[in-house]
Amino acid sequence: MKHQHFDVGTVGFYGAYWACAGGSDCAVIAMIGDDPEDRLVRSAVKWLCGRGVNVLTMSPAKKDYGHHNYPLERVETAISWLKVNGNHKIGIAGASTTGTLALTAAAMFPDVTLTIAMTPSDFVWQGFMQGKRDGCKEWPVEGESLFSYRGKLLPYMPFCYQHPDYWHCIAAESKRTGDMVNSRKLFDDSEAAHPIEPEEYIPVENIRGKLLLIGAEDDALWDTAKYIRRMEKRLAEKPHECEIEMMVYAHGTHFVFPEGMLKIMLPIGSGLFVKFAFQAAKKYPKECRQTRIDIEKRMCRVLAEWKGAK
Repeated sequence: MKHQHFDVGTVGFYGAYWACAGGSDCAVIAMIGDDPEDRLVRSAVKWLCGRGVNVLTMSPAKKDYGHHNYPLERVETAISWLKVNGNHKIGIAGASTTGTLALTAAAMFPDVTLTIAMTPSDFVWQGFMQGKRDGCKEWPVEGESLFSYRGKLLPYMPFCYQHPDYWHCIAAESKRTGDMVNSRKLFDDSEAAHPIEPEEYIPVENIRGKLLLIGAEDDALWDTAKYIRRMEKRLAEKPHECEIEMMVYAHGTHFVFPEGMLKIMLPIGSGLFVKFAFQAAKKYPKECRQTRIDIEKRMCRVLAEWKGAK
């Protein structure tokens, strides 16, 4: 797939631009995966381009699997680049940590008129890094937020476990549950120790256009179903201009991707991989697959309506 690569030093953001074959004046900033050109991202690009939109993929840096003090002005710069290059409608999509990033950016930048957040949180948390450190694969960064804007950290919920207890908590829960990764206790304990302050919540009422929130009750990484319901309640209590569509499923795990997108990612054995990754998928494989099928149908509809809206 042909694409343009961008570096922070030349254009102000790290990413890649993929124009759909049929031409379009709509673009989605997709932050799915940890590198703008890896296999996971290319699969998401292929699925999105197949829905008739151009795609700009973004990540903090080349194969950077951490998220700490990510400068949101990079998204702002990317939006400006898309507009200059013929895109009249701008959407943003993210999954997991970048689902939270998508919400935060959409709340800040009014040019975004479609926001797709898969398994997001409704608040900003402490930044973290991944790699190898003292036998740990991930650790929180002291005094840093997930995001920053123009040199200022966004307020964040600190984790109650710091290095190395942070990883020890995740590793112990993953072993106990049999999940590939289980960090739900980390988030639940942290929110109990530090009730989220008003300024740490994402002001989703500032989001414009269509807002699609997707998650499952059996998510092993955090309680995204609770977070999505809190956002629904927040919007019910505050004036807002966005149209929310809340999609919370009993079964689906952390991999609430459209079924077609997951099949592109893993052409052979996509269902087996999800069952290997999460015990909930092993117990309820048919239900999880039906969730992904429903997500595919509804997300395709939302994209088509957004493209066609005047």
